[in-house]
Parts: sequence; C-alpha cells; structure tokens
Amino acid sequence: MSGRVIRIERISSRSGVVEEPAVTTKGYQLADPAHGKHKHHAEHATYVKTLDEAAALIERGFSLRMGAKGKAPSLIAPKSLRIVRPS
Repeated sequence: MSGRVIRIERISSRSGVVEEPAVTTKGYQLADPAHGKHKHHAEHATYVKTLDEAAALIERGFSLRMGAKGKAPSLIAPKSLRIVRPS
C-alpha cells in the first residue's frame, strides 16, 4: 500500500472505548512475531517513531500495543487492525 498513514484503528474495539496506538517515550510499541509466545515481553519490543513505520511493520505481521483512556494497553494482532490512508 502507498500513501501516508492517517491512523491505525482496532477493527473491533473494546466496548465503549476508542482505542489508539499507545505511545511511549520510545515511540509506538510493536511486537515481533519471530518471538512467538514471548513476543509480548518488554525485552522483545520494537519501537518506531511514526505511524508510517508502524504500518510497515504491521503489514509484515507485527502486533501493535493499543490502549484507551482508563484501560491498560494491550497487544493487538495485525489481523485485528485497519491502516487508514487518505483516499
């Protein structure tokens, strides 16, 4: 896909909340599928500064940590994410 990423959405958000990609001091946090069942561990986290970089990794199978106000962030699988670009 081409074009600048406007946002990344969770296809089916938790009830009553709008989830956004979680941003840390290091950037957006993703999990590499190469680490299998341990990909959610902090030592295996991959950080990127932009949504464009995050989208490129999601398209390669990385999961994205997303959260909402009052809810702890959770790791969302790429199949449950929608990458939004301008039409």
